Amino acid sequence: MSSSTVPSGDPGCGSCSGAGYVIKPLGSLAGAVLCDCVPECPFCGGVGQRQVQVGDRVRVGRCRCRMLPDRILLFNRAGIPARHAHSSFSSFLPDKNPGVQMGYRQCQDWVRDYQPGQENRGLILFGGVGRGKTHLLVSMLRVLIMDHGVEARFVEFSHLLSLLKAGYDSGTGEATTLMPLVRVPVLAIDELGKGRGSDWELGIIDQLVSHRYNALGTILATTNYEPKPATGLSQGNLAQPEHAQTLGDRVGDRVLSRLKEMCGFLRLRGEDVRHFMKN
Repeated sequence: MSSSTVPSGDPGCGSCSGAGYVIKPLGSLAGAVLCDCVPECPFCGGVGQRQVQVGDRVRVGRCRCRMLPDRILLFNRAGIPARHAHSSFSSFLPDKNPGVQMGYRQCQDWVRDYQPGQENRGLILFGGVGRGKTHLLVSMLRVLIMDHGVEARFVEFSHLLSLLKAGYDSGTGEATTLMPLVRVPVLAIDELGKGRGSDWELGIIDQLVSHRYNALGTILATTNYEPKPATGLSQGNLAQPEHAQTLGDRVGDRVLSRLKEMCGFLRLRGEDVRHFMKN
């Protein structure tokens, strides 16, 4: 290790392969932990602060060795489900399901082109069940957080609605739950449009998208619904596949219009990827 470097993972480590961290299920969520192969920082001794001589003055600053622990903390705050602790681009295995290869590459391109601190057009993955949408969504978040230090939040839409309803019932209100999702640089919404489609639910998604639209916030999302205007069909008319509701039916045309301005839409084709890989 040279004097200009900070501790990192051992490339030969069987646990982290040099990443310096391990992601695994921790309760109901996926959690990152610092790998045992990362040595103590020789500059600060693990304290996290370092003295630097600048001219004739000594300055105390945050040691660069804290970068990885900081990103681990960001990951653990993101709310990624435990089931997707091992979801990453490397575990997606697109070669076994050629229909999803293009979507896989486009998700990687989106992460590569993301510019922290700037306005970034989001991405919404849509297609039939089992196409790997959530796996790819988590893969993008994992790179954003662990490789680039971007703060992000994952939320499953029906779970968000449950949290907000519980807040109302307890007198907390929506601000405690909703506003942090407005302020976070990247918000990932899984199962967009899932729910009963009540007026209250439509109002909630309208508020969330409108606030992020005005704040230039980036949205990533997955949905099983086609990104088309509302048809007027209700959930009770889903018996025939050709009569399936659209995303406009599920979130309203106003929200759909804003999402189309804020995000690109990427269809995932292919077969049910659960037949090809293990998370």
